[in-house]
Amino acid sequence: MVKEITITVEAKDEKNTSLQDNLIRKELKKNHINETKFEKVFVKKSIDARHGQLKLHLRYKVYIGEKPESAGEWKPGWKNVKEAGIERTVIIVGAGPAGLFGALKLLESGIKPVIIERGVQTSQRRKDIALISTRGVVNGDSNYCFGEGGAGTFSDGKLYTRSNKRGDIGGVLRIFNYFGADEKILTDAHPHIGTDRLPQVINAMRDKIIELGGEFHFSERVTALVTESDCGKLNVKGVETQNVETGEKGSFWGKAVLLATGHSATDIYKMLAKLAPEALEAKTFAVGVRVEHPRTLIDSIQYHGRGAENGLGAAEYRVTTQVDGRGVYSFCMCPGGFVVPSSSGPDEIVVNGMSAAARNSKWSNAAIVVEVRPGDFPASCIDQAVQDGCADLAGLYFRERIEKLAYENGNGQAAPAQRLTDFLAGRKSTDLPASSYTAGLVSSELGSWLPSSISERLKKGFVEIDHNMHGFICKDALMIAPETRTSTPVRILRDKESFECTAISGLYPAGEGSGYSGGIVSSAMDGENACSHIASVILPN
Repeated sequence: MVKEITITVEAKDEKNTSLQDNLIRKELKKNHINETKFEKVFVKKSIDARHGQLKLHLRYKVYIGEKPESAGEWKPGWKNVKEAGIERTVIIVGAGPAGLFGALKLLESGIKPVIIERGVQTSQRRKDIALISTRGVVNGDSNYCFGEGGAGTFSDGKLYTRSNKRGDIGGVLRIFNYFGADEKILTDAHPHIGTDRLPQVINAMRDKIIELGGEFHFSERVTALVTESDCGKLNVKGVETQNVETGEKGSFWGKAVLLATGHSATDIYKMLAKLAPEALEAKTFAVGVRVEHPRTLIDSIQYHGRGAENGLGAAEYRVTTQVDGRGVYSFCMCPGGFVVPSSSGPDEIVVNGMSAAARNSKWSNAAIVVEVRPGDFPASCIDQAVQDGCADLAGLYFRERIEKLAYENGNGQAAPAQRLTDFLAGRKSTDLPASSYTAGLVSSELGSWLPSSISERLKKGFVEIDHNMHGFICKDALMIAPETRTSTPVRILRDKESFECTAISGLYPAGEGSGYSGGIVSSAMDGENACSHIASVILPN
């Protein structure tokens, strides 16, 4: 017999196996199981700091009268595709989680993935990212948003998702573990790999795909889809590219194209707007700021002043409220982390957050953002989108406008910033607290240039947040602006069942850039799901 049992202990008793065994016996008795001998396998841990008490919820799989199933070594079913021809070749645009996990899914069916990435490998990408902070130099094709591994590679590697119905979350975590991520991701309630470790995991995935016959082409920017008309509908046959370094043009051909370019590839949306504007749809996204606190302050709030003595890690938080008909909420909370420059162009400022695996910096930060709906886009942005042939691009122009305003109110990649207390009082900060943001800060009255629909809701939202996290509003709380890349403002329409673009046959939008997923795990599952369908079309039973 196998039962899953959850017990609750104080944080100090996390390693007290005798106490935990007794609690498990009590739970078994509640289920009319009086057996005192059993074996247990740890499944998951979560921290509960509600009601002023620190508790751990520990879930075990309990085996009664039988031995635990052997975990053994996970053995993937990937196939060697070195001899695969064009009839069994799929072009993947983008080497983020959707592209990489999609490639691995294709390999299970013996289909060759050819991955085209505008950015560079992680080793060079790391150097390009460093230049953003040290010299304010932004490489438009190699930055926090573009390059091997996608936007998540150098921003924490959070693996928590609520997309339980989209695919096999456990399968995604096992693949990450197979390629070198700590096995704790298999059991932690909010698993993360850490930006210091994720690049090596991504490198191992790339090496395996190449070993099995897949291809990678870095520094290749897709400039056009190669299509033909079939009964009045466009059918994609391949892609045209231009090498970022040499300018040399090229083309790649396959039976299908997985479009997994991420939330920041505005050129891809504009390309689709010219080719098939009916393929695009404006969608809700979010705009706000990064709020950074001293880590000890957040730990004290969440652990009621007792985190350090109980040996708990940096505290997390998640907040959400409604202000004037729009959601105001936290996103990508980085305990013991850093705020980083996440621009993908030289004349804009965008910020994001990340944590190393240890989550042990002096600060904790999170995006606090306001929901923005298509009906909120300014008329001028809509007019600009219409002039470019597709009104559904308006959200992109709204996003670009805010990022350029930030650049005008910053200094290079030194970002505009303000103490939270000064923001609420409507005054410019005379000084700024120490920060993890290494590109520099410029004191700015954020409310004077952020759209009022954003800034006014943020002000009300912060007051609501402080009601639940008393002490959140304080002089040491620092706002760094703007946070605009939580998701894309544009969706590429696709069939619900087949994942194929409704306007272009053979094109499969996936990942964050498709507008249907957000985060590493949901994007990975999205790529897997799309490639499962591609495989069923290319190799029907």
